[in-house]
Amino acid sequence: MIQLETQWSNTVNKEHVWEEYPRPNMVRDSYLNLNGEWDCCINCENTTDSYDKKILVPFSPETKLSGIQKIVQPEEFLHYRKYFVLPEGFIRDKVLLHFGAVDQECQVHLNGQFVGSHKGGYLPFSFDITKFLVYGENVLTLCVKDMTEKSPHARGKQKLVKKGKYGSLFYTPQSGIWKTVWVESVCKHYIESVKITPMFDEGKVKIRVLPKEKKNTDPETVSIRIYDGKNLIAEAKGTEGKTISIALGDFLPWSPDSPVLYDVEIRMGDDFVKSYFGMRKFSTGRDKKGILRFYLNNKPFFFNGVLDQGYWPEGLLTAPCDEALIYDIVKLKEMGYNTIRKHIKIEPERFYYHCDRLGMIVWQDMPNGGGDYNMIFVTYLTNAFDWFARGIKDDHYSWFKRKDAEGRKQYYKDLTGMIRLLYNYPCIAVWVPFNEGWGQFDANKATALIRKKDPGRLVNEACGWFDQKDGDMYSIHNYVRKLKVKPQDRVVALTEYGGYAYPVKDHMACQKEFGYQYYHSRKELTDNYRRLWEEEIYPNLKNGLSSAIYTQTSDIEEEINGVMTYDRKVDKLIPEEVYKLNQKLYRIFEELTS
Repeated sequence: MIQLETQWSNTVNKEHVWEEYPRPNMVRDSYLNLNGEWDCCINCENTTDSYDKKILVPFSPETKLSGIQKIVQPEEFLHYRKYFVLPEGFIRDKVLLHFGAVDQECQVHLNGQFVGSHKGGYLPFSFDITKFLVYGENVLTLCVKDMTEKSPHARGKQKLVKKGKYGSLFYTPQSGIWKTVWVESVCKHYIESVKITPMFDEGKVKIRVLPKEKKNTDPETVSIRIYDGKNLIAEAKGTEGKTISIALGDFLPWSPDSPVLYDVEIRMGDDFVKSYFGMRKFSTGRDKKGILRFYLNNKPFFFNGVLDQGYWPEGLLTAPCDEALIYDIVKLKEMGYNTIRKHIKIEPERFYYHCDRLGMIVWQDMPNGGGDYNMIFVTYLTNAFDWFARGIKDDHYSWFKRKDAEGRKQYYKDLTGMIRLLYNYPCIAVWVPFNEGWGQFDANKATALIRKKDPGRLVNEACGWFDQKDGDMYSIHNYVRKLKVKPQDRVVALTEYGGYAYPVKDHMACQKEFGYQYYHSRKELTDNYRRLWEEEIYPNLKNGLSSAIYTQTSDIEEEINGVMTYDRKVDKLIPEEVYKLNQKLYRIFEELTS
């Protein structure tokens, strides 16, 4: 492996790392960031008295930015220790300790006392630590276990590999803390979550404020104020736990071209939080020729985007800083794309906040789990012969490496948690429960769960193949054949394509390379990208094609099929040419559908 660095590597400050507020959809004034240098130890015991390393949180020990750069093996334990002092006057009634994500299972102790445990490597969790605190210096410790593919739980693109060998479609694994750790103080009866649902056709927004626990006395009154910039445009009162419907009058819709957001202030008793929302509607319908299409705000819409896996050479799943997250979104938007398919990863919430405010739609994948896949079955045969997988049922758990009942149960828990976490972010248009059969099982049940939890968004039930004939789209992955589509009983969606490889000297992480078609200059790559659009994308618009997701944002390790290099220092496709192609697509699509 050749160590690459982005332009932000040298800007990471151990004293000020990822200090931005990590939960932008529910903001309180109380905030203490615990990122920075922690003590660390890697051993084969579930306890330790000796911490022999320093690690920079929130970077996993496998990353360069962590300061360790060692792969934690399944038989090993990863131990953390952090000393902290709460500022004078910080404590109100309760103190909550938050972890953005810890991969994969952990036990948490504070001042030698067991606080709690968590399983699952992608979602946030928190503990009430009030009774464990002491005056002055506190000591927080974690013991983490990560089995990667040796466990049936979600792991995404991570794969254990032999030294010096990497996995083409899969990447260097990581473990431990990889999102922000932070503390806040709240009043005794506080808001645990807020659920915001835009009702586009009704011109209303529904808001439900959920307390941590029910009061023994009368429930608290909830007061809500909605602002358009600095102007108060609506206000309402209701009761905790109950849905409050608020009419907005003449509202401005949210879209990639006009990402209008409304600010919300919510008060419940002594607790006060700020949030925001966007008014938009995702749906399907028939265009003037009777062809099923995607719709945004009641108008036919083409999801034109890029597969985005969110990997970084110096931080793997953790971007070096907030500015790096913004860079990728802005770069893709400047090239004319309107959609990011967030592939097999749940990003920090700040990513979705930036998509909301900048105007970038997100298709959100559920990270895959299960056993070690048979790649001939789930990838190679299906890539070569699309018909191979269309009729296979996904209740054959052994075929899809989903025999473990606990792993299947954890999947539904994680899927529900992902929807709950990201529900309020207006940018999210599509949930993708499974991709290419990786740990897929009972996809119809997953779709039913998603529709129950979030009926206002679309579902790509089985992305690529192993189609169970449910969800909102007929999903196609096409890397090796000439694309030819026809209208279906669901919207036709090209959910992965391209993958064109171009090796850029001095900007490659591995000597081994992986891609589909190979090109040897920026011009040659762009010319063939243009040919692909002119010969395959544009002609299929009239046949029902309603999305195109190109693979991918950046190179990643062996994969050299990015729009940019892995270090984000070279645009491999010529941005101005891509922008022109995208604008032409929108014009053709509008002429065909409106």
